[in-house]
Amino acid sequence: MFLNTLTPKFYVALTGTSSLISGLILIFEWWYFRKYGTSFIEQVSVSHLRPLLGGVDNSSPSNSSTSNGDTDSSRQNVSECKVWRNPLNLFRGAEYNRYTWVTGREPLTYYDMNLSAQDHQTFFTCDSDHLRPADASENPLECIRVAFENIGICATAYILLAEEEATTIVEAEKLFKQALKAGEVCYRRSQQVQHHGAQHEAQHRRDTNVLVYIKRRLAMCSRKLGRTREAVKMMRDLMKEFPLLSMFNIHENLLESLLELQAYADVQAVLAKYDDISLPKSATICYTAALLKARAVSDKFSPEAASRRGLNTAEMNAVEAIHRAVEFNPHVPKYLLEMKSLILPPEHVLKRGDSEAIAYAFFHLQHWKRVEGALNLLHCTWEGTFRMIPYPLEKGHLFYPYPICTETADRELLPMFHEVSVYPKKELPFFILFTAGLCSFTAMLALLTHQFPELMGVFAKAFLSTLFAPLNFIMEKVESILPSSLWHQLTRI
Repeated sequence: MFLNTLTPKFYVALTGTSSLISGLILIFEWWYFRKYGTSFIEQVSVSHLRPLLGGVDNSSPSNSSTSNGDTDSSRQNVSECKVWRNPLNLFRGAEYNRYTWVTGREPLTYYDMNLSAQDHQTFFTCDSDHLRPADASENPLECIRVAFENIGICATAYILLAEEEATTIVEAEKLFKQALKAGEVCYRRSQQVQHHGAQHEAQHRRDTNVLVYIKRRLAMCSRKLGRTREAVKMMRDLMKEFPLLSMFNIHENLLESLLELQAYADVQAVLAKYDDISLPKSATICYTAALLKARAVSDKFSPEAASRRGLNTAEMNAVEAIHRAVEFNPHVPKYLLEMKSLILPPEHVLKRGDSEAIAYAFFHLQHWKRVEGALNLLHCTWEGTFRMIPYPLEKGHLFYPYPICTETADRELLPMFHEVSVYPKKELPFFILFTAGLCSFTAMLALLTHQFPELMGVFAKAFLSTLFAPLNFIMEKVESILPSSLWHQLTRI
């Protein structure tokens, strides 16, 4: 009787209201996901409803050993998301500023330049300095005048002029040569008295950092001016003279220069020293190792032939090296395959992040193009890495789990006009998909009910009758079993 008394207007109002409510829930869920990266319904159910229902949160530590493991994992994430100085960073005046003059865009972010200022203050100054490079960077010419009054910072003043004021690499090289003369004088002088106290030790450490920086930048000037062999010799001498100063990562500059000379045996020798399990990896290390192994098979590699006969040992080694490199930094292949546009690399990079991928591809794309078939092999095999890592955020295959903080750090390091590459992509939670489907379904029902109210009313009654048929069957069975007087008293109650 109840179903027969319902009019088509009731069904129109019911489906319209359901569609409106599910649409509002969908909008709220989508806004919450975009802001916090998780589903509101899922978060509430896991955080509040599961404890009330007696569920156990498997992610919570149950004892001290689990807590220690979580601490180690968090420490690993922090170390993985550390921002490093880009060993191949360009020159401010001669390259970054020139890009700004031509395009009107700023290639460096304030965050990136602020990190560089902090680096200069850390490595190139000590407590005995009267003028710090960071303080004088607004007026480098005035810095030179004051610097000659204090020979101890004369070298850093020339560094500022070479980095900021020189508009060509040739001008920068001349200024760095002047800085080298002043830096060597300061280094020899502080070396003789370094053991006379803590202040002298700090001055010697500062002078050492300045000298290494100047020689490294001079080697980079030679590399940019086409004197690659000279640059390689300068880098090798620098690494022999100061083997403990690994913070500048000079071996990455050396690898790039050796690849330019196509001295692949020397590249392999450098990799054998620095591609060690105890040393931190980088995109340059992993992808250069992959390039060398791909070079052995890429000229004759054919996907069709490989699918028919299978991969031989050399091809398998090359594919595994590519998979290893892609797992370390999954952003690089799209730049090497020119599926995404390159920009000028930042002065700091985040290992395993988009910033590191840009810095690597900017200098090494030409080396991959020079090896015949290397990019073809990369194109055919790099996506297979993701099938080997079913849950990239939770566990890794050859490296630690991919850190989830890379997107935030890369957005700080890279300019606004660049679309930051994000891995892995955030998948839409189940409740957003479910709400979207429910909203679409109820909206369609509301439209059909409005257009064909009588026909949809018949369908609704048939659906409800079918839905309540099992309940009616049970009620009939109960009535037949129980005495009529008892059933009458129960219905009255």
